[in-house]
Amino acid sequence: MDTSTKTASLSLPIMEHFYTIQGEGNYTGRAAYFIRIAGCDVGCVWCDVKESWEAQKHKLLPITSLLKEIKKTPTDFVVITGGEPAMYDLNELINLLHADNYEVAIETSGCYELKGNIDWYCFSPKKFKDSIPEAYEKADELKVVIFHPTDIEWAEKHAEKVKPSCKLYLQTEWSKQNKNLPLIVEYVKHNPKWRISLQTHKYLDIP
Repeated sequence: MDTSTKTASLSLPIMEHFYTIQGEGNYTGRAAYFIRIAGCDVGCVWCDVKESWEAQKHKLLPITSLLKEIKKTPTDFVVITGGEPAMYDLNELINLLHADNYEVAIETSGCYELKGNIDWYCFSPKKFKDSIPEAYEKADELKVVIFHPTDIEWAEKHAEKVKPSCKLYLQTEWSKQNKNLPLIVEYVKHNPKWRISLQTHKYLDIP
């Protein structure tokens, strides 16, 4: 599928979209409208939204229809996630949101060039597919999921490449939290440049 054309950017394969509370990372606790775009070739074994991987299983939705739904809520913040949203040309979507004064963030693995002028770039690198240099340059937030204790050392290698202003977060993979969270707590206490990201929406049972 050619995701670089204007036609592709006017309609996107949307798995789901909903108004909720951001549960993790820098904007934890902030009301946000989530747009989850289907399609991903990164293949994280622990991914909790594997149903988003195959774009063809989800209907194309006009971005104007998305905007109408967003306007029904009082939000001022939109999060574009996936899947891997940077696989698509997001210029039209982001420009449409900016025209109505929404602040827009993206959550991406950094494996693809971002097409769109985003307000907040959350970079979450994965071992399953290499990130591109642009991701380190654009990252406002580096959020590394810790599945195995050695992933902390791997996270440090990414932290060395981002800009000094980038916020650094370590987040345990949900099924491994009993094992990994104590390790992350101690690591952050000794390395305070890092912060802990928790999936608070799962603790609170918020979609």
